[in-house]
Amino acid sequence: MKKSNQRSKFRAQALAAGILCIFSAPCALAHGNDKNNNDDLGPFIVGEQGVLYMGGVYDTAPSSGMPTTMSGQAHVFYQLPVSPNNHSWNWKRTKRLPIIMIHGSQQTGANFLGTPDGRPGWAAYFVAHGWPVYVIDQPGRGKSGYFPNAYGPQGPNPNPTTVKQMFTAPELTSPLGWPQAALHTQWPGGPGSGVPGEYAFDQFFASQVANMPNGDQALALTTAAVAALIKKIGPAIIMTHSMTGPESWFIPQAAPGMVKAIIAVEPTGNSSLNGDSTPGTSCGLSNVCLNFSPPVASAADLGLTKTPPPSGGVQGQPAANLKSCWLQSGPVIHQPTNLKGTPILIQTGQASYHSGYDYCTSMFLDQAGIPNTYVYLPSAKIYGNGHMQMLEMNNLQIAAFDEKWLSKALHVHDNDLAWDH
Repeated sequence: MKKSNQRSKFRAQALAAGILCIFSAPCALAHGNDKNNNDDLGPFIVGEQGVLYMGGVYDTAPSSGMPTTMSGQAHVFYQLPVSPNNHSWNWKRTKRLPIIMIHGSQQTGANFLGTPDGRPGWAAYFVAHGWPVYVIDQPGRGKSGYFPNAYGPQGPNPNPTTVKQMFTAPELTSPLGWPQAALHTQWPGGPGSGVPGEYAFDQFFASQVANMPNGDQALALTTAAVAALIKKIGPAIIMTHSMTGPESWFIPQAAPGMVKAIIAVEPTGNSSLNGDSTPGTSCGLSNVCLNFSPPVASAADLGLTKTPPPSGGVQGQPAANLKSCWLQSGPVIHQPTNLKGTPILIQTGQASYHSGYDYCTSMFLDQAGIPNTYVYLPSAKIYGNGHMQMLEMNNLQIAAFDEKWLSKALHVHDNDLAWDH
């Protein structure tokens, strides 16, 4: 039987069973040459997909008794995979934990749904491999809507020059904004292509949105919305990126015992490009202090002290390329609550502006007695990535690495835990 006829029969059987059959094909626009990056996931089965809004709160009801508006809601797109049982059409839902994907600054959930040159995104990869996926648009972004009466005026519009310098073509900035920028090779189209007028850049820039100006408010609203989602769907894995790095620690605090693993992709955290002069965040992991044991009344209680990078470097990066960390000075070390025992992965791309300081977030957790895994992606033979690694040419190679880590951390085995037989 020809492949097209096989797909037609497969599609007909799936539709007859009420199953959504997704065909993920590669785009011919701008592909990498990485033999480990398979752009074509092939057909995969989605048993259910839909949209939820979580976390919305009405304003105070007027004298008529009816509220006038709602705010704080987060748009959630989800896909739940199923698998045929013994190659029959008796569909079984996966037993793998759902993954909640939370985007970063000036972004939306589109980051996880596909790439700007038309290849499959991380959401498709994980659904195709049997993981339920929930993709968030944070309150005030994208499909969640922006409500000035509740959030205040929106922040400034995204700037194409900043996007080019920080995300898509840092290798073109002269002088380089950070030493590792010269190693950036993975933006769709290859080095130098992440500029206005190039298709992938224009598609990516079209997806950018204005932020909620109050970062603490954004943190609180997203925490509440995701905690409400977890209450609805049950235990879950959270995947954060960049600005939502602090969500990695606040969501487990808001939903105790329900976050079973954390993947923090280049999280805003302990240090920054200014790490040799100021902490990245005033409370070590975030600007709003987490719950600690012993408790802290303010950031001053943590006694953050500048700590130079290890003289031997970190995972192959020389000390000269690394920023200082800001660790607790003691004598009492405060431990974030609700994190111990949860597998944590912090990962950083080779050429990102985060490459010189994300190790510090890992060191802060280590000092506080919170085991975690820090991976500078070249140590896993994954090279050339900037800050938007979920969109770059080797994005599925990175997704495969994350899945391998998750499967090991959660003791998932394909032959006995993947599907509910």
